[in-house]
Amino acid sequence: MNKADSERMAGILENMGFQWSEDPDHADLILYNTCTIRDNAEQKVYSYLGKQVKRKHEKPDLTLVVAGCVAQQEGEALLRRVPELDLVMGPQHANRLQDLLEQVFDGNQVVATEPVHIFEDITKPRRDSTVTAWVNVIYGCNERCTYCVVPNVRGQEQSRTPEAIRSEMEALGQQGYREITLLGQNIDAYGRDLPGTTVDGRHKHTLTDLLYYVHDVPGIDRIRFATSHPRYFTERLIRACAELPKVCEHFHIPFQSGDNEVLKAMARGYTHEKYRRIIDTIRHYMPDASISADAIVAFPGETEAQFQNTLKLVEDIGFDQLNTAAYSPRPGTPAAQWDNQLSETVKSDRLQRLNHLVALKAAERSQRYLGRIEDVLVEDQNPKDSTQVMGRTRGNRLVFFAGNIQELQGKTVPVEITTVRAFSLTGNRVATPVATSPVCA
Repeated sequence: MNKADSERMAGILENMGFQWSEDPDHADLILYNTCTIRDNAEQKVYSYLGKQVKRKHEKPDLTLVVAGCVAQQEGEALLRRVPELDLVMGPQHANRLQDLLEQVFDGNQVVATEPVHIFEDITKPRRDSTVTAWVNVIYGCNERCTYCVVPNVRGQEQSRTPEAIRSEMEALGQQGYREITLLGQNIDAYGRDLPGTTVDGRHKHTLTDLLYYVHDVPGIDRIRFATSHPRYFTERLIRACAELPKVCEHFHIPFQSGDNEVLKAMARGYTHEKYRRIIDTIRHYMPDASISADAIVAFPGETEAQFQNTLKLVEDIGFDQLNTAAYSPRPGTPAAQWDNQLSETVKSDRLQRLNHLVALKAAERSQRYLGRIEDVLVEDQNPKDSTQVMGRTRGNRLVFFAGNIQELQGKTVPVEITTVRAFSLTGNRVATPVATSPVCA
């Protein structure tokens, strides 16, 4: 989500006449787009700012902007801590960047963190890739997980209309993009704030309906979506993914904990049994589907036995990838106030043990690719080996193979997998057989 916001804001800056600089020390304007989901991300912002504040004392016309979730969370307190800042703006204001900067250039110090209706995105993002693109479908989140700061900083759910989403995808298809990832903080909630019902009384704007609506956009070969919430993940959605050829067999569904008491304390609204049923249903319809997720260890009050339940879930399911984190108290969240916080030693120990298991299971899951021919959408050159290109399978596994990026970028290439690792693969390009006409006797 932050990457998508960054691309949109970079597009606004380019439209205003700014040119991109690889070196922050050569820039006239620096914008930090921030994340506050964990404390270490927040601390990085202050570390980066420290250096640029020193530069600003020597170069007063340097413009410093902090955008995103730390900006939303801290607001004017950020100005008190770093008075050299020119603009503090929350993620809901990303599309207003030009208007806000014009106020700055008129001599004002600006804080934009008030809740607003997000105007339909008419900006042209400066996209980092020419092959894959993010498309926002819903902003904000109405969930109230006890550890999570996102609803406080990203605001209430606000769905874009199906027409606006399809229109953006059609433009991307015309520009040569081949893969779209539909984005939402809680993407399964898509459409519930849009009016309308079907003839049978069902709400007509769901993520499933959206997938059917955008599936035939010309030029787009692959569609992904993230991030899902187990509470709203339906069999109807799974069936749609199995039926629609462009929708990739890759599902990112955070479970956070494998223990029901911890899930209840987190206010997640499901049990580990329900989560397992979702994965079983996915694998019933798509046996080879890739499953990735998020997990938190050492949540306040988590016992060793409860942590073992998380390990058991990871062992039983066998994730292709798992984003793991030790619990980090966030300002304004209920769990941060509880007095049963666990020590840093326990957090570190549990995170290390979970990561070890994750790597083992991912390596096991990778074995199924050995010797297979996989369709790989080529995205870029391998930054560590200029003789290789890299891309992804439909299941989102990173694949490296020998090839020329000028020739192959944006193409889907059959690759025979020769080497498997926990989180990536290496292979050889398979020559596509030339079609021949039948010989008449």
